[in-house]
Amino acid sequence: MTTTPERTPATPGAVDLVTVTIDGVNVAVPKGTLVIRAAEQVGIAIPRFCDHPLLEPVGACRQCLVDVPDAGNGRGLPKPQASCTLEVADGMVVNTQATSGVADKAQQGVMELLLINHPLDCPVCDKGGECPLQNQAMSNGRGDSRFEGVKRTFPKPIHLSPQVLLDRERCIVCQRCTRFAEQIPGDPFIALVERGAQQQIGIAEDAPFLSYFAGNTIQICPVGALTSEAYRFRSRPFDLVSVPSVAEHDACGSAIRVDHRRGKVMRRLAGDDPEVNEEWITDKDRFAFTYATAPDRLTYPQVRDTDGSLRPASWPEALAVAARGLAAARDSAERPGVGVLPGGRVTAEDAYAYATFARVALGTNDVDFRARPLSAEETDFLGSHVVLTGPGGGGVTQADLESARTVVLAGLEPEDEAGAIFLRLRKAVRSARSRTTVLTLAPYLTRGSAKLHARLVPTAPGDEAGALDGLADRAEELAGAPLGPTDVLLVGERLATSPGALSAAVRLAEATGARLAWVPRRAGDRGAIETGCLPTLLPGGRPVADAAARVDAAAAWGVTTLPERPGRDAEQIVAAVAAGELAGLVVGGVDPADLPDPAAFRAALERAEFVVSLELRATEVTAHADVVLPVAAVAEKAGMFVTWEGRPRPFPTVLAGTNRLPDSRVLAGIAEELGRPLGFRTVAEVRDQMEALGAWDGDRAAARPVPARPVPAAASGAAGAGGGRSTDGHRLATWKQLLDLGSLQDGDPALRASMRPAVVRVGTATYEALGRPAQVRVTGSRGAVELPCVHEPTLVDGTVWVPTRSAGRGVLADLAAPGERVHVEVAP
Repeated sequence: MTTTPERTPATPGAVDLVTVTIDGVNVAVPKGTLVIRAAEQVGIAIPRFCDHPLLEPVGACRQCLVDVPDAGNGRGLPKPQASCTLEVADGMVVNTQATSGVADKAQQGVMELLLINHPLDCPVCDKGGECPLQNQAMSNGRGDSRFEGVKRTFPKPIHLSPQVLLDRERCIVCQRCTRFAEQIPGDPFIALVERGAQQQIGIAEDAPFLSYFAGNTIQICPVGALTSEAYRFRSRPFDLVSVPSVAEHDACGSAIRVDHRRGKVMRRLAGDDPEVNEEWITDKDRFAFTYATAPDRLTYPQVRDTDGSLRPASWPEALAVAARGLAAARDSAERPGVGVLPGGRVTAEDAYAYATFARVALGTNDVDFRARPLSAEETDFLGSHVVLTGPGGGGVTQADLESARTVVLAGLEPEDEAGAIFLRLRKAVRSARSRTTVLTLAPYLTRGSAKLHARLVPTAPGDEAGALDGLADRAEELAGAPLGPTDVLLVGERLATSPGALSAAVRLAEATGARLAWVPRRAGDRGAIETGCLPTLLPGGRPVADAAARVDAAAAWGVTTLPERPGRDAEQIVAAVAAGELAGLVVGGVDPADLPDPAAFRAALERAEFVVSLELRATEVTAHADVVLPVAAVAEKAGMFVTWEGRPRPFPTVLAGTNRLPDSRVLAGIAEELGRPLGFRTVAEVRDQMEALGAWDGDRAAARPVPARPVPAAASGAAGAGGGRSTDGHRLATWKQLLDLGSLQDGDPALRASMRPAVVRVGTATYEALGRPAQVRVTGSRGAVELPCVHEPTLVDGTVWVPTRSAGRGVLADLAAPGERVHVEVAP
């Protein structure tokens, strides 16, 4: 797309309107509006296949032909025109198929041509029953066919990827899929090939299929040419019950539609929400739902027997055993106390239940949702600059990303960590109206950043604070203008492990007026902050250290006092249990491999006197737990996620009637057994209590600024024996790829096969020093990994990048902590 360099948005209210007459109805629309859009505004439906409101017009299918007896200059156009590419003009007169025999005949002719080679396999086609071609063949086509020859056929299906399959004879060459791939995610994995009658869709030359958004092409295909491996021939649309919902795999809160049949989810489609995800979702949001039906799904409570084995139990027995064990751990004479680790998969209601349960039932502030590397600096930052910010309250929104002049990314890789943000930024940088510039502080220019035309600020792990402090002076050089109030600074959760980085982000925002937003990876993280799943915060942003805030919460919960001292964070809870200072643990959806020190967490599970696990499936935690309580998956309960914007995203129950309970109901049951009821049982009652408690209107928790800590430069030359075949002192850069070995992606082999391969990325100096190896071994403080080696020319010298959870047990368990020094050598 050709864009212009202007970056000044149009003045509000300065819209140039023109009047056009469509089927005898006058309508005033902005100049430049397409005829097909103008017709929609007056309720006139013009048939179309290639047209899509979020794609650039192309006029490929010709189904939307209309008659134009007056083009606005007193003269008519000599033949029918494609209304999806024709812009309105003042005084233009348009007649559609409803009032013009010329337009109707033209549309019938196009439909007849489309159907000449289209197979008559509607009963077995995945699109049958919801197919625009079927509908428009009936409404705008001929009643019979004049074609008597043999229809064209092709071998099928063609695997465009492990997940997306192509039936070529169904394709009508509308080019929706190719335009989507090129324009929306910037992944030209699919293209038009051949010419004339042989023209068809195929795999683009030299364009490996690496798209995280390919499933959208299946949904927008107006025929059944593109199908998914997961849904192909599984069901018919009229067999399905559809329920609107919200995706649970990242913090964007994308709208989805869940289609189920006989108690089983069959497929998920993108919902239409212009303020959040428009009409697009990631493949993870679309296909990663089979974890809820995995063979190891927990279906009944279990308690540990006297012989050390887990045995089935009823709900009343399991709740009673859990209450007795937690009471004993809470009141232990030698190591009193219980730590609560909810994890990041929880809804806002469940997070509120964990926060309330910790304070009311266990009398502790030792609660933390962060099942990942963290820091005390981040704890302060979340309590002082993140909680209680949202749309309408000064928070950054998805729409702000489109209107921003400059967007700075620090510790955030949107394509991997927040797909809807990536697509919104991609739209912004391609727009001639906004022409947003993206600056990324990262160790190398990633594939996603390259598609955003981002300007790289090379930053090694641990150096983000210095880079942010210097950005105010460099912004004009990098982005063409100094940072200001129209600009946005997005920081990711990875900055928690970079000393001083979050404090530097705050300083940058205050100095320039740029708007600051924090973007976590997990869907439940932002809601957990708002509902008090932090050792320093009570629900509604109330600081634990504030006496008035404690009185406010205590009154709402019907208790006289609450613990005064801020609690331990997740890392400190694990250390305290392992050291014999805490007796018990309540663990939600926590994977040991995600924690800052997986070995320490496993040691804590061994050392704990009593462990209660609320889980979906059997895990390392359930194997050590004294009580295992099966909880509902997202589709099996109602709830709400809070997006990175601070936007509430409620959703209803999709599959009712399962014997799994929401975390909130389980915790309420344990609390009742403890004699300390929480005041709710149902999700609706939890939400009522949350709304009654409301947001804190006092002072926020004060943050303690952390200065940047200088990090010694990493050695980049060859070292050790072997003639330059190994290097020492590399800093480890890592983050999770969108598709990886996460347990919520289990159960769909095609989706897992779409995962980008795990590789080690090294810079030019290291690559040359190692002799351009095909495979390398990286050794850290926790072990070693061997992976293929990829030369990354933009990677900061002295840095090595490895994906966090794409091989083995993950980087945190098998290699080292982010930012630590690692040793790189050619694999034996």
